[in-house]
Amino acid sequence: MSAPLLVVQNLSKNYDGLLAVDCVSINFQTMEVHAIIGPNGAGKTTLINLLSGDLLPSLGRITFKDRNLTDMPSFAISQLGIGRSYQKTNIFPDFTCWQNCWLGAQSRLSTSMRFFKSAKNYAKIHQQTEQALALCGLEKHTDNLASEISYGEQRQLEISMMLATEPELLLLDEPLGGMGTSETQKMIKLIKQLARDRTIILIEHDMDAVFALADTLTVMVNGKVLATGTPDEIRKSQDVQNAYLGTEEENK
Repeated sequence: MSAPLLVVQNLSKNYDGLLAVDCVSINFQTMEVHAIIGPNGAGKTTLINLLSGDLLPSLGRITFKDRNLTDMPSFAISQLGIGRSYQKTNIFPDFTCWQNCWLGAQSRLSTSMRFFKSAKNYAKIHQQTEQALALCGLEKHTDNLASEISYGEQRQLEISMMLATEPELLLLDEPLGGMGTSETQKMIKLIKQLARDRTIILIEHDMDAVFALADTLTVMVNGKVLATGTPDEIRKSQDVQNAYLGTEEENK
C-alpha cells in the first residue's frame, strides 16, 4: 500500500473543556472515498473544519503529502490542493455561475490578490473555469445568476468552484443534504465520477449513498473514532451497530 495522502495524528479540539474532537488518528489513502459517519454531535464537521484550516486544533498534527498543515490558514491549505464544500451552500447568489467558478479558479494562484497578472495566468483561469463547470454539468447555466438555478444545481456549482482550484483532495460536508431523489442521484453520480482521479473525504447522513460511494468508513462517536474499515466490516461491527447503525433487522 502506498503512503497515505493525508495523515491525522492525535487531533483534538477543545471548546472550554468540551472535546469536540478527541485524539483522532486516521490515515486517508490516495484515490479513495473515505466517509466519516456518526450521530449528530460526533465531531464530524469539526474534524473537517480542522482539516480545511477553518479551525486550528488544540492538539495533534495534520500532514498532507508529508507537509505539516496543522497551523496553516484555510487559504494556504486550498492553494496546496485541498478543496472543501460546506453543509450550507457557499456560493455568491448575485454572481453568474461563470463568475462564481472564476473566483474559485483564481483563488488557487499565489498571486490571487494582485490585480495585474500575465495573460497566461488569465488563460489558465479561463480554462479551469470552463472545465469545472462542464464536469458538474453546468455549461448551459454559464450566464445564469447562481440564485436562478435549482438547489441541486447550486450544490453542483459549489463543487465546481472547488474543482476550479484543481484540488487533489476534496472535503465534502453533507453534499446530499436537502436534496430530492433525482438531485441525490445526480450528486452521487458526480461524486463517483470525481473519485476516479481524486481523493474524497465525505461526511454524509444518507447511509445508502455512503455505502454506495465509500471505499473506507470511519465511525465517530462523542468526538472519538469508534471504528475504521471497509463498508462490509463497518456493517458487521457490533460496536457500530450498538452506537449508530442499529442491527440489520432494525434497519429493514
